[in-house]
Amino acid sequence: MALYSLEHLLDQLEQASHSFGRNGGEPAGKLLAAIGRRSFSDVDLLIRFHELLLFIRAYPQSRAIFQLANKLLSEFHERVAQIQASGVDESSFDFIENSGIAGTALYGRYSYGIARWLTESHYGRVEIDWDRYEKNERLAYVWPRLLPLLEEDSLVEQNIPYLTWLHSAKPRAATDLRYLVERFDRLAVPSKERSALYDSLELWLRWNLGESKASRTNNRTTPHKVFYHTGPLIRRSDVSLDDIIPAPLGLESLSPGLGQAVINRCRETSCVRYRELYGIAYGDPSSVVRAEIGRGVEIYLWGLPPDRRLPLRAYHAGFTLKNGVPINYIEGITLFERMEIGFNTFYTYRDGETAWVYAQVLRMLHHLTGTSCFSIDPYQIGLNNDEAIESGAFWFYRKLGFRPTRRDLMSLVEREEKKIAAGRGHRTSARILRRLAEAPMLFEMAYRGASPGEWNEFRIRNLGLAVQRRAALQFKGEIETLRVKSIERVGHALELNPWKLKGLERLAFDNLALVLDLIPDLADWSRAEKRQMDRIIRAKSGRDDAAYARLLQRHARLRKALILIGSDRDRR
Repeated sequence: MALYSLEHLLDQLEQASHSFGRNGGEPAGKLLAAIGRRSFSDVDLLIRFHELLLFIRAYPQSRAIFQLANKLLSEFHERVAQIQASGVDESSFDFIENSGIAGTALYGRYSYGIARWLTESHYGRVEIDWDRYEKNERLAYVWPRLLPLLEEDSLVEQNIPYLTWLHSAKPRAATDLRYLVERFDRLAVPSKERSALYDSLELWLRWNLGESKASRTNNRTTPHKVFYHTGPLIRRSDVSLDDIIPAPLGLESLSPGLGQAVINRCRETSCVRYRELYGIAYGDPSSVVRAEIGRGVEIYLWGLPPDRRLPLRAYHAGFTLKNGVPINYIEGITLFERMEIGFNTFYTYRDGETAWVYAQVLRMLHHLTGTSCFSIDPYQIGLNNDEAIESGAFWFYRKLGFRPTRRDLMSLVEREEKKIAAGRGHRTSARILRRLAEAPMLFEMAYRGASPGEWNEFRIRNLGLAVQRRAALQFKGEIETLRVKSIERVGHALELNPWKLKGLERLAFDNLALVLDLIPDLADWSRAEKRQMDRIIRAKSGRDDAAYARLLQRHARLRKALILIGSDRDRR
């Protein structure tokens, strides 16, 4: 094999590592050993080797190849250092699909929740990258809250030396990021406002990964039982959502300490890929649940703490481990039995058992929250998303049983399916895929009292817009007047005194009241329906957002009213 070029050997390794059930991985093992003895002078070939190692580590064909992949990944930072010392162009390391390799650095903007966590978990490796910063005018608006007398300079002078002000104030041992985070922590404002102020600065951070466990290279653990792929992978055609989602599943609740460790690991998994979800930045460690699915797959999910929850919907985030390697991230946002599901398998693992893993994610979300109608946002299938168009994401979901919510798009799908079935190698054009991405897709399980298509025209945004229109028409745009009137009217209609509610329960009531006041017959509800609404309001600020989602599902009258208000009946 020594006579072959590295590119040729990598071609052979890619084919061997994706060919399961043949000789127990022996060809892949020999190729991996041969490549492991070679030196790299080309960054792109080194990156390709890295991704193949990660795939092999997640989908090993044998114990020997699993151990060899582990060893080569543990040493990978040395290869990066060697190629950096050679002086070749390293720009490929900065591409989003390649980021996070051990021995490299990241340059990104992160939310306050993540920046705060980075100063705690990766202190010394993360600092503000002032060379990339071009938003000094934003410092003028925010920093006077942090640094006394700065307004004397920033309000009337030009060319303000903001870093001089900062470095004059901070202790010498502290990093700029650590000091700023500490100053934001001490601001006497609500936590959401504190986050908004920091986020408005759009600070660039530099994160030197080195040999960190946070790197994609080293972010792996060894499960108590490794699953070796000695047979073929599960194909998408073998996956039935109707069979998998309702199948029994046990969920294990983790302690807050273990839950925090899981959330931190997901933060590392996503941040080194320049990805961040609200639920990853602000997840609730006391709500983390785990399911061991089989085939080396573990799924973790969690909700938000009460003070960070969405006004109307329940929220859950999570990620999946395959033989101890993170392979995706998950987001589920629930109203009644309908969940908007976000699912992203990382580039490296998309040739694995993606459809089967996705079905297992839906299964876990179903068992956690009771959801039975899953919605895919148009962005996921290609709206303003070229990657989804190029990958044919629409057909991934369609072949699993999802359907467009618009009749005209469903007709277009049926025509395309006939062309594909004709067997003449038909491929859907990018133009048609973009049109198919104009509306969400749904997968509906049987649900008590539900009719197919009830959620077709529903958009959560419509509830908020209806509230804004009411403010404009009835209160001349005076939002605070609208709030007060809604609280009074809804409290009276539900025979509930909102002034007795305290803290987060009162916040939950105030938010829900804005929408409940749009229901014309609210006062005519039965006493049982009103008491049920009282329990829903209290659950919104309770221990578990999943409990809130399940209580919503039991209120048929509320469900019917909000679907009506939130639906666009003039859609095709």
